[in-house]
Amino acid sequence: MADKLLEMKNISKSFPGVQALSEVDFNVDKGEVHALVGENGAGKSTLMKVLTGIHPDYEKGQIFYKGEEVRFKNPAEAQKAGLAIIHQELELIPELTVAENVFLGREPGRGWINRKKLKADTKKIFEELGIEININKKIKHLTIGKQQMVEIARAISQDAEIIAMDEPTSSLSQQEVKILFALIQDLKEEGIAVIYISHQLEEIFEICDRVTVLRDGYKVKEQAVADINRDEIVRQMVGRDVEDRFPDFKINDGKPIFQVKNLSVPDLITDVSFEVRKGEIFGLAGLMGAGRSEIARAIYGVYKNRSGDIYLEGKKLNIKSPGDAIDRGIYYLTENRKDEGLIPELSVGENMSLSILEQLTIVKSVISKRKEKNLVKEFISKLDIRTPGPWQLVKNLSGGNQQKVILSRVLSTNPKLIIMDEPTRGIDVGAKHEIYKLMEELAAEGVAIIFISSELPEILNLTSRVGVIYDGRLQSIIDGSEVTQEKIMNLATGGSS
Repeated sequence: MADKLLEMKNISKSFPGVQALSEVDFNVDKGEVHALVGENGAGKSTLMKVLTGIHPDYEKGQIFYKGEEVRFKNPAEAQKAGLAIIHQELELIPELTVAENVFLGREPGRGWINRKKLKADTKKIFEELGIEININKKIKHLTIGKQQMVEIARAISQDAEIIAMDEPTSSLSQQEVKILFALIQDLKEEGIAVIYISHQLEEIFEICDRVTVLRDGYKVKEQAVADINRDEIVRQMVGRDVEDRFPDFKINDGKPIFQVKNLSVPDLITDVSFEVRKGEIFGLAGLMGAGRSEIARAIYGVYKNRSGDIYLEGKKLNIKSPGDAIDRGIYYLTENRKDEGLIPELSVGENMSLSILEQLTIVKSVISKRKEKNLVKEFISKLDIRTPGPWQLVKNLSGGNQQKVILSRVLSTNPKLIIMDEPTRGIDVGAKHEIYKLMEELAAEGVAIIFISSELPEILNLTSRVGVIYDGRLQSIIDGSEVTQEKIMNLATGGSS
């Protein structure tokens, strides 16, 4: 009989206007990798926050850990008991170093920090994980993928008996994913349990033993991974069949609407040139850290030391800031929605209208509440944003619905070019399909899209042409009919075209 490590029984938790969990049962065995899946807003993250003391005020249910009933009052209590969680939205301190973040709150020393031991212990953890990283570097200078590995190292360093991983591969390179999977296998052999939350269903079949499916706050399925298939998991997640993974795009072979020539930013990107046609979805592929996001940011006016020329509809643009880009019809949908895409303490409606406040203003700085209400109502309906209302704080929405809020803000500006940087990162299969359909509709309307994704199936199925980036340079542009995974990976790793 399996050695039960954790049992959660009849867990219910609500927020204002939302029943997040309804009598959910969930259990984990010692040395098991148990997948927890569901659409955004299904209750996965909330269940983990109940478990680890972030939401100790759940209304109903019991938690048994190692046979004893517990209710952790805060994350520190849960951590001390042997539970660690790696959140989807990273919780690192940007101004602190890698080493300082790994042992934050657990620094070695008595009354003072033993920095020599702090660095030595951190270095040892990363060596054991097989990860090369500068432990003296500040977090703010790391890529999102490297920051994710720091979060994982912090959880490992806590000597936890259960580690919950919420979308741990969403920002990792293929090599980093391999390292993580090997690490999970090692943890399993040591008897450590892993709760694995992911929208990458293929990963579940590779590393998980059991899967529990949540839908709208209810548990709808629990099954051994060996006894279930992908289609059944998706069916249980969304409550219906999702027949087409990707829409059938009709590629718009319009005239060039956007061009960059010899775009460069010192130490980031070098001499990048390409064009995007009206109504085209142009892909940018490459490994994590290759320079894809840096190209997007350079176009958007983030870097002051950028050189090169940018043209829209044949006119040379002088973009010195994101505000300049938006005014000219260019919008960047950032990959880092938590820190750069949203203002968490503002409502859904306020976040939606941020980019067009001038259009909503009637007298001086007075905003027309009627115009704002109509705009917000339109986009909540159009994008099927699941929220109790426009007054709900955006931080209380699921990741997929937060992404839709950002998309609605983009669409409200009537853009001519949208740069989408990992728009489906960390969102469920149903929400992904909705974003694919939206991209198709925008392209059909003549909007040009630069699409950045680490998921090769998305690049292969959604784009008409693909520019492959390696070490800050554009290696080659592949025509849609000639795009293959092998060609992309060859170029992305420094191979010739």
